[in-house]
Amino acid sequence: MGKLLKKTNVRWTILCMLFVVTSINYADRAVLAIAGPALSKEVGLTPAEMGLIFSAFGWAYVVGQLPGGWLLDRFGSKLVYALSIFFWSLFTILQGLTGFVTGGAVVIVLFALRFLVGLAEAPSFPGNSRIVAAWFPSHERATASAIFNAAQYFATVIFAPVMGYITHYFGWHWAFGFMGGLGIVIAGIWLKVIYNPSEHPRINQAEIDYISSGGGLVNMDSPGKKDTAGGSQMGYVRQLFSNRMMVGIFIGQFCINAITYFFLTWFPVYLVQQRGMSILNAGIVASIPAICGFAGGILGGIISDTMLKRGFTLTVARKTPIVLGMLLSMTMIACNYTDIQSVIIFLMALAFFGKGIGALGWAVISDCAPKEITGLAGAVFNMCGNIASITTPIVIGYIVQASGSFNGALVFVGANALVAAISYLVVVGDIKRMVLRT
Repeated sequence: MGKLLKKTNVRWTILCMLFVVTSINYADRAVLAIAGPALSKEVGLTPAEMGLIFSAFGWAYVVGQLPGGWLLDRFGSKLVYALSIFFWSLFTILQGLTGFVTGGAVVIVLFALRFLVGLAEAPSFPGNSRIVAAWFPSHERATASAIFNAAQYFATVIFAPVMGYITHYFGWHWAFGFMGGLGIVIAGIWLKVIYNPSEHPRINQAEIDYISSGGGLVNMDSPGKKDTAGGSQMGYVRQLFSNRMMVGIFIGQFCINAITYFFLTWFPVYLVQQRGMSILNAGIVASIPAICGFAGGILGGIISDTMLKRGFTLTVARKTPIVLGMLLSMTMIACNYTDIQSVIIFLMALAFFGKGIGALGWAVISDCAPKEITGLAGAVFNMCGNIASITTPIVIGYIVQASGSFNGALVFVGANALVAAISYLVVVGDIKRMVLRT
């Protein structure tokens, strides 16, 4: 027992690094949403064109998932993730230079650069999942996953006002330059901080034993010690899609991400165009639901792990926050029935709080991914979830253009929350680690 008390806590340092990187990741995704009203006004983009440009990230992000997962399993999280951070940051900087492009070419250039950002970011969340599976025992995994996943809300809290300020006072070009430059610095820091558990210079054997005894895959990326599958990658993908539990999880993540991408893309535009706020105020107001989403995200992980420690099954401990959180997210639909800004902000904050509580998909996939293909399973999960990053911006763009209102868009997003809850209740079944067929 004394040995356990003396264990190091390096895993929490690793988690802090994941949190920082994920914050940058989401801020780089969201910079176009903050700069979007000024950019579209300057270059004359229609809502449908903006929806198409917003979706470019999703097309590449989805396409890049399987190659990204393979690269993570083949070359390890440290190197692949570092290159991912560097290149998505570089392409973010280049978006700020599109003001020099004229005419219809600006749509093509912005789409292409947004596409490249998505491609570069593809390994990020499967990488997060692999690192959490390696560094954390199962009874800490929901909290760890919730913390790195909550960085998406923290990114909005911190960076939405900053990017709104930069856009308002210096121009939208500089918002891209600021975020991209910051990301390149973070890529260098990543290489100094991230190691495999069994190779970290500051970890002791007590912490390694603690992680390993709780189900952590401490040798995941160690040379000659990986649990790797030798079969066909597409064969394993087919096995994932033939498993009912996995299919239900994939459906749930798609619907949860539809809520995420509404807030990442159209929410600031909604505040400006339908609610009459300035770009500066929209950047500040957008951070309020994000604060609540951040709090909900941390709380959801704590609730789930606490339930697990108190004897609830893994299935009950994971599903309860997810289902309740999704039902709470549907409160955003009530915004269609009021014009009072404070009430709208409250309802959006409540919806995002619920979404945060329910955003435990990455904990679930860390729990149930086959140990031989953790990167690939995370990539398939993220690919399915991020199809919503393609469909949500486009669908909302056409709803707004056809109706001249965001009312239908809010119903669309709320319906996704309902489907996510139903999928976890009806389709998923028991949550357990999937075993591959040989």
